[in-house]
Amino acid sequence: MEPTRRHVVVVGGGIAGLAAALHLRQEDGDVAVTVLEGASRIGGKLHASQVAGFPVDEGAEAMLARRPEGKELARMAGAGGDLVHPASVGASIYSRGALRPMPKGQVMGVPSDLAELARSGVLSPGGLVRVPFDQVLPATLITSDVSVAAYIRARMGGEVLDRLVEPLLGGVYAGRAEMLSLDATMPAVATAARTERSLLQAARAIAAKAPKDAGPVFTTLRGGMGGLPEAVAAASGAEVRTGVMVRELSRTRAGWRLVTGPARAPEIVEADAVILAVPAPAAGRLLSGEVPKAAAELSRVEYASMAIVTLAYPRAAFPEQPSGSGYLVPPVEGRAVKAVTFSTVKWPHLAEADPGVLVLRCSIGRLGEEAVLQRDDGELVALAMTEMAEVMGVRGLPLDTRVTRWGGALPQYEVGHLDRVARIRAAVAVQPGLAVCGAAYDGVGIPACVASARAAAASILAHLREERGGEWREDQPAAGTR
Repeated sequence: MEPTRRHVVVVGGGIAGLAAALHLRQEDGDVAVTVLEGASRIGGKLHASQVAGFPVDEGAEAMLARRPEGKELARMAGAGGDLVHPASVGASIYSRGALRPMPKGQVMGVPSDLAELARSGVLSPGGLVRVPFDQVLPATLITSDVSVAAYIRARMGGEVLDRLVEPLLGGVYAGRAEMLSLDATMPAVATAARTERSLLQAARAIAAKAPKDAGPVFTTLRGGMGGLPEAVAAASGAEVRTGVMVRELSRTRAGWRLVTGPARAPEIVEADAVILAVPAPAAGRLLSGEVPKAAAELSRVEYASMAIVTLAYPRAAFPEQPSGSGYLVPPVEGRAVKAVTFSTVKWPHLAEADPGVLVLRCSIGRLGEEAVLQRDDGELVALAMTEMAEVMGVRGLPLDTRVTRWGGALPQYEVGHLDRVARIRAAVAVQPGLAVCGAAYDGVGIPACVASARAAAASILAHLREERGGEWREDQPAAGTR
């Protein structure tokens, strides 16, 4: 008799959950996979829609090309041929009242080349003079995790922190360097800082090890990253159900029971194993009964909210055409917009549709700036238009606009984050047939989410194979017989 087909439920239809479903089916075609997503669509923060006739991402617009997991997922989903790369143009920082080139050789904002730093003009003369003191200061002994701000400020001064590191970290986490973990958000710097006496020397060592011909840093799909979730879902062969909110999770003798739907008409879903691919607060609520230690840790992960305002202008509205991919804005500048991407400059394939239109995206909101996000859509558009008028000299009205709000979108990797994740995973591992994955753990980028999904799928498959190996089947001889 054939062994009973195992059923795995993935809670969460973002890219991590869908990647987990695909890896499950690819590694074991006998596993039945169901993906339950509470929202009306899959994809989470990967979603694209039309702006002035262009398919423009509403959330993440790209993924790291130098980490393989994202590109591998696209190929597994049959979308590898749609991968495209950005133009070879630089980015800028709006600092001290002007756009200035990003210093070459920087490592997440930490300079490695003093001459390049000086040429950029990002720092004031006083801030620039402070940086080389890092080489003569006593070594900063790091025996445990510290905040990015505490370490960078002590080594290179406040301006490197405020005008280089803060805007780069803000672009990734929408967070604050005073709270973010050095180990979790800048691991290469943290590792080098424990072996190098000087941060400048550490940055130089990292920059020297970087491959010179590694190709583009980022990649996306021709129709936008928003097309990846549907491709992955289709390739997985999983049953994907949207609009299904999981309210409870509990162990049974045979596996797991999930309660979905409204309280007045609950639906029970039985599973042999479960992967939770939802944000930390939702995962914590579901684990509160069976894994309270993990739930307590998950409840402490804070999230930042943000909005992306997309504008489409006639190119003639720009007195000078943007020459770079965009710019970052340090918080110390006191501007509402924290980053601008010139999408049709950064991604040449977009401009092919209509070279006379320039599409750009403005990011608004950091941790602690929730008040600005309480403004209505029209006000956010006005903020973005004002930014373009003041910084780029744009004249006239946009052809089209779009406002996308991401409430509680970005997990904050605060000091001690890696230890917290280790405690969460240790508590979850005690429960057979249970795993977690997603942006709350090992990285917020797409490749990092895919890697965590693959690890979760592997642990579930190992559990199922162990159980299957221990089952007695009618076509096997009884113990002690031949």
